[in-house]
Amino acid sequence: MKKIKYTGLLLFIPLMYACKSHPPIATNEGGADTIPVQVIQLKQQGSSAPMAVSGQFTTDDEVMLSFKIGGIISSLNVKEGDAVKRGQLLATLNPTEINAQVQQASLATEKAQRDYERAQNLYKDSVATLEQLQNSKTALLLAQQQLKTATFNRQYSEIRAPKDGYILHKLANVGQQVTAGSAVLQTNGAEAGKWMLRVGISDSEWAVLQLNDKATIQTTAMPGQELQGTVSRKSEGVDASTGTFSADITITGKKPQAVAAGMFGKATIIPARPTDTGNATWQIPYDALLDGDGNSGYVFVTDDNKTAHKVRVTVAGIDKNTVTISSGLADAKSLIISGSAYLTDNSAITVKSPKTAAR
Repeated sequence: MKKIKYTGLLLFIPLMYACKSHPPIATNEGGADTIPVQVIQLKQQGSSAPMAVSGQFTTDDEVMLSFKIGGIISSLNVKEGDAVKRGQLLATLNPTEINAQVQQASLATEKAQRDYERAQNLYKDSVATLEQLQNSKTALLLAQQQLKTATFNRQYSEIRAPKDGYILHKLANVGQQVTAGSAVLQTNGAEAGKWMLRVGISDSEWAVLQLNDKATIQTTAMPGQELQGTVSRKSEGVDASTGTFSADITITGKKPQAVAAGMFGKATIIPARPTDTGNATWQIPYDALLDGDGNSGYVFVTDDNKTAHKVRVTVAGIDKNTVTISSGLADAKSLIISGSAYLTDNSAITVKSPKTAAR
């Protein structure tokens, strides 16, 4: 009985190997086995490669709101995400100190007014000199201006919404001591401002980038969808906090509901200006790239249409059907675009149905 079982197992093993998938095999004139592939000729491009950038969504009408004077926050009437109306009271300082300053300025003005009137009477009686009269008038004018300043500062010891919009960030809390001009709230307009993706760019990208360059934008909040945009601004200096330049990509058309301020997004910019550095790029079919990992991957190339070579390449950008390669193909003549899955380095190949050159 055991012999029968072993015999059945031995018969099953060859059957298993017979069912296993094998790569397509061709035989060349010398009788050696080769793998059939399709290739395209490689041609360098002198134009700029697409730029892959990332950043956060924002609007062109964001406002950082602050108090005109320093003090202790006594009330914050909004939370992050709240909708606000123009003129709505958002925050106030403790009024004790500023009210005292206004009162002091008011009393000083009253005293200066009395002194000036007294000086006028004494001057008429030839008791006070003209200089004393002029000095009292100057003191009155100074006191009046100090009162005006104190009253103005009291007016800005509260924060009101400059326009209809939303509270993006609350940067302080009730009871906190703030200095004059320090941001307390950040707001943006309600559907009034243009939405954009603010991205960081390197110095070499900054040199190539131009206003009105086209871009496509993606965000995880809208999987499988792309937003169209144009470059509307690029900074004229390096951001001290990030060490990079920045650029704004304004979304074309109405803002999608799924986009919110501060949300992360990615974009691919197509520069209109050619590079001045002489760096060449190659556009290859998406399917030709293997083992993609970040900005690198592998492709198979051939110089003699007989042997395949696996080379590492640097990915500069990815479109729907093509990949932009910035390095790794300088010494290659032809790119293998079909049959790569069955190849290893130095595999023997047979070229079938050559296609047009890659551009």
